[in-house]
Amino acid sequence: MARNEEKAMSSLNRWTAQKRDLERANNLGKSTYVGGALPASATYGPYAAKKRPKIASEVDTVREGEHWRSDIIQGVAQKIKEIQNAALGEHRIRDLNDEINKDLREKKYWEEQIKTLGGPDYVTNGLKESETYGAELASHSGYKYFGAAKDLPGVRELFENTEVPEAPRKTRKQLFKNIQPDYYGWRDEEDGLLILAEQQAEHEAVQREVARWNAEQANRPAKRAKKDAEEAKS
Repeated sequence: MARNEEKAMSSLNRWTAQKRDLERANNLGKSTYVGGALPASATYGPYAAKKRPKIASEVDTVREGEHWRSDIIQGVAQKIKEIQNAALGEHRIRDLNDEINKDLREKKYWEEQIKTLGGPDYVTNGLKESETYGAELASHSGYKYFGAAKDLPGVRELFENTEVPEAPRKTRKQLFKNIQPDYYGWRDEEDGLLILAEQQAEHEAVQREVARWNAEQANRPAKRAKKDAEEAKS
């Protein structure tokens, strides 16, 4: 029974390969590949016969730059998936981690070239999904550790002993740099509601003072008569 299944799988693989070769011939020069088993590298489309340039500045079209950037991202994703396996061994894990960092640096060069050619600004607006899985040491800025590489001998201790650096203290000039006149209340009078509230409070204060003065004036003759009576008795 197992032999029959192996034969069936072998026939399926041959059919898939033939279909892929046929569609590759029919779609030669097109940027998309329809059906069949997708190869890992760029073996179809307008860049099938080209090898990725070592220098990004050699490319003069945004379309080709996008193609090679996507090619790098696919390779990085595959390596990040592979490096999660701690059974690969220390040497293979270190090599994979170095390769991922190298690919990420190369991706940055391609993104800068795409931006220079007038394409999207991936450097500023990119999600950097593949980089989010890496951990970076404060003492080794720019180099990330992925997957099982974070648990390698010597690396784990570095992460455990790494102290988070304190944020540098800002100078007085930096503190006052973004302070606006609103901070000092210089624009309070520009608010119409505030002016109305001040006028209302001022009117109420004047009314209270007038009422107090009137009360004092009304009580003044009575106080004087009382005082004159006390003087006459004495």
